[in-house]
Amino acid sequence: MEIHQIRYFLSVCETLNFTKAAERCNVTQPALSRAIQKLEEELGGQLFRRERSLTHLTDLGHLMKPQLEQVVLGEKAARAAARNFLKLDDAPLKLGIMCTIGPLRGIGFLAEFRAKHPGIAVTLKEGVPKELSELLMAGDLDVAMMAQEKSFDERFDIRPLYRERFSVALPPGHRLAAKNAVRVTDLAGESYLQRLNCEYYDTLNALAEDWDKLNVKTVYQSEREDWIQTMVMAGMGICFMPEFSQTMQGLVTRPLVDPEVTREVSLVSIAGRRFSPAVGTFVKAIKAYKWPAS
Repeated sequence: MEIHQIRYFLSVCETLNFTKAAERCNVTQPALSRAIQKLEEELGGQLFRRERSLTHLTDLGHLMKPQLEQVVLGEKAARAAARNFLKLDDAPLKLGIMCTIGPLRGIGFLAEFRAKHPGIAVTLKEGVPKELSELLMAGDLDVAMMAQEKSFDERFDIRPLYRERFSVALPPGHRLAAKNAVRVTDLAGESYLQRLNCEYYDTLNALAEDWDKLNVKTVYQSEREDWIQTMVMAGMGICFMPEFSQTMQGLVTRPLVDPEVTREVSLVSIAGRRFSPAVGTFVKAIKAYKWPAS
């Protein structure tokens, strides 16, 4: 069954005249008749009763008419959806965001992208690198913004976006707030709040090997970035965090030095996987974006 056969059938339904239907469809009358005859063979019965100059739908024709009308409507809807998709009008894009990337860092880019490409509908999915990597492999994400200590799997295509330092987050009025930077040894006697979803967990834990000597106690651990920052603001302790991850107004951050720890945030996709027009537009835009300095 082909779509042109269905269109010819519906045209005859409207005109009840093979000649007029052929003119409307811009084909010869014999070509239209052959197409409908083939459709009747496929459906297993006559669709029209031809009586000299009169043409009527058979019972099978009456039964098939609404069914085949839905086929044409579905085909039109599919063409419209494809047209909108290719024109970036109501085109979907699934973006993964590592949960330790603060929203303030990416909101400028997303606002600019939305203004330039209002037809691309972006869905954000937050997660840790392992989860985002699995979603990328499964095709449930188009691209993801993330960082990790180890090299990415060779199946991924990596496009570096920006680098950022790790900082020490402090409550307002803290004794270390007067410093321009904070050393690990400056943290002697502090209460430590541990961010369990930090992708640099092992590196930062290595800095804490001398916690006992410095009399630093880990008092809370949480996977929630907002909880950790709220605890810092409440004076319950200090934490290490990327410099652009701050979300709490008034939170004091100072660069961590001696040693300095940095991470590189990249746009990650599957190597060799073809981008849709919407994803290709997004990748081009984010690569060209000028990320604000710290």
